[in-house]
Amino acid sequence: MSQEITVISDATVSLKPLIESAIRTELRMLELGLERTSQRLRSFEEQYGMASEEFERRFEAREITESLDFIEWAGEIKTYLLLQTQRQALQGARIN
Repeated sequence: MSQEITVISDATVSLKPLIESAIRTELRMLELGLERTSQRLRSFEEQYGMASEEFERRFEAREITESLDFIEWAGEIKTYLLLQTQRQALQGARIN
């Protein structure tokens, strides 16, 4: 689904380069966030000897007792998915 956004400004400078730069900066921040989150997920996977996908399935099915680590692991999975979605949205952005 395509979305269009119109930006109107009284500024005398062109907003297009500013918006393009802001998008590139945000993409870099998202990439850094994804890398940090990936490292945290790998750390949990190594510590508990299971893939995040398996953990998520078992955690949601309540096959695993809640602990602070497991709640944090589940949060990191949600964060990773959110960052991926945001990155995909910005990667597809076009400034006309």
